[in-house]
Amino acid sequence: MEKRVDKKKKIDIYDITVIGLFTALTFLFTMVNIKLPFGQGGLIHLGNIPLFLGAILFGKKAGSIIGGIGMAMFDVLNGWVTWAPFTLLVVGLMGFTMGAITSKKKTPSQVIIAIIVVLLIKVGGYYITEVILYHNWVAPVISIPGNIMQMVVAGIVTLIMLEPAKKIIALFTDTEW
Repeated sequence: MEKRVDKKKKIDIYDITVIGLFTALTFLFTMVNIKLPFGQGGLIHLGNIPLFLGAILFGKKAGSIIGGIGMAMFDVLNGWVTWAPFTLLVVGLMGFTMGAITSKKKTPSQVIIAIIVVLLIKVGGYYITEVILYHNWVAPVISIPGNIMQMVVAGIVTLIMLEPAKKIIALFTDTEW
């Protein structure tokens, strides 16, 4: 399946539809959030779930677009405009990395490895973002537990939903996993 997006030179209507759908799901799942009462008031949200599933199932190019655009669009439309360029880069890299690590094998152990690497990208990327935005090297540390919690929850849900998602996609396509 991921070969459709990652291996072809041209993107067709199927690819645009899949990427658009998962980008919209990432945006909508990011809307389900809890604003943290400490630090700069970051969010814990569910947007990483469709991002992870889309990147695993459709590859690194799709993952980078799904994550970067889906969550940056959330930032722009929900009062976090200053964060949008950083989100585009950090979450785009998260999606690319998730898709790259799981491109050959989509086993639970491979997905767990990808989640750990992506967690490090998120924590490091948003730490650097907060340092840039708030000109403080210490204050961003308070956001790290929320980012870790967000990624652990998304990782667990992704692991639970991956096999059913594969079966659903296989019903509508000629994909074999």
